[in-house]
Amino acid sequence: MKSGGARAGAADGPPAAPGTGMPGDRGRAREARRYGRLRPGDRVAVIAPSGPAEPARLEAGCALLRDLGLDAVVGKHALDRVNLGAPGPVREDWHRLAGGDADRAADLQSAWCDPRVRGVICARGGYGATRVLDHLDWDALASAASGAPKVLHGSSDITALHAAFGTRLGVTTSFGPMPAGLLADDEPDAATLAALRAALFGGPVTLPGTHALRPGRAEGPLTGGTLSLLAALAGTPYAPPPAAGRIVFLEDVTEAPYRIDRMLVQLLQSGWFDGAAGVALGTWRDCGDPAELDALFAARLGPLGVPVLAGLPAGHGPRQLTLELGAPAVLTASTASTAAAESPQSPQDPHPAVPEPGALTLEAPPGGAR
Repeated sequence: MKSGGARAGAADGPPAAPGTGMPGDRGRAREARRYGRLRPGDRVAVIAPSGPAEPARLEAGCALLRDLGLDAVVGKHALDRVNLGAPGPVREDWHRLAGGDADRAADLQSAWCDPRVRGVICARGGYGATRVLDHLDWDALASAASGAPKVLHGSSDITALHAAFGTRLGVTTSFGPMPAGLLADDEPDAATLAALRAALFGGPVTLPGTHALRPGRAEGPLTGGTLSLLAALAGTPYAPPPAAGRIVFLEDVTEAPYRIDRMLVQLLQSGWFDGAAGVALGTWRDCGDPAELDALFAARLGPLGVPVLAGLPAGHGPRQLTLELGAPAVLTASTASTAAAESPQSPQDPHPAVPEPGALTLEAPPGGAR
């Protein structure tokens, strides 16, 4: 494994130069075009590229989007239900999707290519997003993104779309809570809503960590998402670019530690982590003993020689702050000893103090507007 990424430094020494990612891929991280921020009154299309949404929860989540000042319209197939196999009567005890693959892809493409729509919001995750990728007209999607790219927002299984849009279209995307998910709860977490508002409308987002597995500081574009989806995309035309020079964000849900280990080993052996600048770990709900996970992450990611910060409130937990994948980010990870040695922040410093033991910070684009 090659250690260190562009502008990354661990507490015990300087980084190595960025390394090679996937075969044939060399060089530093490319800068993605950042999506245009929304304004009150903008129309957003709520679609379901994965599992079907429950009608009541979808309506509750759309109501919250409207409370934010957005004109939320629901995609044609968001409430459809089909099983994984051949068409036929839907069995509730079989896994369900929000319509056939071509139907879900059509909702996504129609929304992205509609000039009246300023944002595409995914209703929920589940399973099925990888199956729509081959049904999309990527030339048409690229043409629609030739101006100011619109926002694509969602998380979990939607990681497949984040990766593909970043790879194929070169745009940033928004990883965060979804209308038929956490946003449908009676009283969504206030910090969750504040971060969502900042990500969609403009403003900096800071995600504090709970503990550093390896201290240091790193800068670079943010990549990653839900670990199981990143592993599932490896070797496909939709896989995210190698992490060289980038800060990697990872999270997942209901995965046993040995499965997490296997997926990390897969990505490490493929060379995807080579030259990464740093690693930010989100929530790992129902993934086993947190102490076992920390030991696993330290063993697998520590040899990269870059900062590793754990406990960020993003992913599948009760607090889901929003991340802009592809955007410039700064990761600071401090242990108690390194934090004590750091100088206090100047009152004239325009940037907020970094929470200890560290944080992942994404700044708003200049002007915070499209």
